[in-house]
Amino acid sequence: MYPSHMHLYTNNPYSQETKYYSTPSQVKNYYHTTLDERQFGTSFPQLGPPQGPPGFPPPGQGPEVGQPTAPPPSAPPPSFVPAQTQQAQTFAVDPGSIRRCLFRYTYVWLRNFQQFWFYPTFVGRTSVAGWRWTGNRWVYFGISLRQIQSFTCF
Repeated sequence: MYPSHMHLYTNNPYSQETKYYSTPSQVKNYYHTTLDERQFGTSFPQLGPPQGPPGFPPPGQGPEVGQPTAPPPSAPPPSFVPAQTQQAQTFAVDPGSIRRCLFRYTYVWLRNFQQFWFYPTFVGRTSVAGWRWTGNRWVYFGISLRQIQSFTCF
């Protein structure tokens, strides 16, 4: 049901009472509570801190999405542009191939003809993130491996 069409009362399917609310936000809050809270009045207590998968930090204790995992390099990249090596046309760069460039100056050529110095600090299944040189400073940057045409690292 659209929020603008919600009535200011609801029927709890687990009781005979009808609740009346004075504002739409109270109705919204009612619908966003869990089934347990509606049925029993409170949620079940947690039996300890939340656990993440083995080898990963618990939720909320690792780096946030879009946040740098390492500081930028302390120096600018080399002042030359390397010659582009001819690579076979692929659908996407393999994460394992660019992983060897982690924490190394890397020159990247994209499919849209952009090219730049990059300092990768994270490689995922389908993306890479790190620091991109803008010509005068490093900025945190992430991109899909499908967008990379070729790269070389030093």
